[in-house]
Amino acid sequence: MDRDTVLAAFDRQMRQDMRADGPGARVEWADGVVRQVGPDDAWNGVVWSDLDRSTADAAITAQVRYFTSIGREFEWKLYAHDRPDDLSGRLRAAGFVPEPEEALMVAEIRDLPTAVELPEGIRLLPVTDAAGVDLMTDVHERAFGTPRPQIMRRFLAQMAEEPGSVAAVVAMAGDVPVSAARMEMHSGTHFASLWGGGTVPAWRGRGVYRALVAFRARVAAERGYRYLQVDASSQSRPILRRLGFEPLSTTTPYVYQP
Repeated sequence: MDRDTVLAAFDRQMRQDMRADGPGARVEWADGVVRQVGPDDAWNGVVWSDLDRSTADAAITAQVRYFTSIGREFEWKLYAHDRPDDLSGRLRAAGFVPEPEEALMVAEIRDLPTAVELPEGIRLLPVTDAAGVDLMTDVHERAFGTPRPQIMRRFLAQMAEEPGSVAAVVAMAGDVPVSAARMEMHSGTHFASLWGGGTVPAWRGRGVYRALVAFRARVAAERGYRYLQVDASSQSRPILRRLGFEPLSTTTPYVYQP
C-alpha cells in the first residue's frame, strides 16, 4: 500500500468531501474549514482545514464564535500532518482541551483476514434492533468504564434511517455480551471505518477483538469497499498491526466547551 496515496485519498474523500454522518446533521464549508453541525447527539466539529499561519487564529475564533452561538460543544479533529504545524498550540491557546492521541490506521480489505475464528463458547450476534444496541451499551460501559449514551442513540438513529450505512456485532458468551463493535460505510468513498471495538477484561487476549475485525472486513468487502480505517487507541494498535493495518498519521480530538 502506498501510504502517501492512501492518506491523500483519505483526506479528500473522508475530510474535504465529508458527508454528514447521521440524521439531522449537515456539512458546511466556512472560514477555511469543513465542519459538521447537528443536534446534540450528533458529532459536532471541524474535520478539515486549509489554513496557514496568517489565517489560523481567525478561523479558530470564527468556529468558537459559531458553535458557542448555537450552544454546542464541538471538536476540532486535528491530524499530525495538518497545517500550520503549530495549529495544536493555537487551539490550546484558544481554550481547546486535547483528548488522548490516536493512530490513523488503514488496511486494504483484500489483505485482511475475513474468516471469523471464535474462541470456544463465543457466538456472534449481528445488531439489528434496539435490543442489540442495549447489548452494545452494556459491553461499552464494562469495557471502557464510561457510558456513551449519545453514541448509542446516534447509532440507533442511523440504523433506523440509513440501515445500509452501518453495521454492528456483539460477541456473546452464552447470554452475556462480552465484546462489541460497529462500522460505518461511507457512500461514494473507498472507505469503511471501524468504531467502538471493546472487550470486557475477562475476555481480552482470546481473539475476540480479531474476530470482530474479520466480521466487519467481510461485510465491507461484500459491499465493495477497498479500505478499512480506524482511529486506534494504544491498546488496539498492536493487534491491528498484526492483522495488516498500517499507521498513516495520528489524530487528536481538541474539544471546546462553550
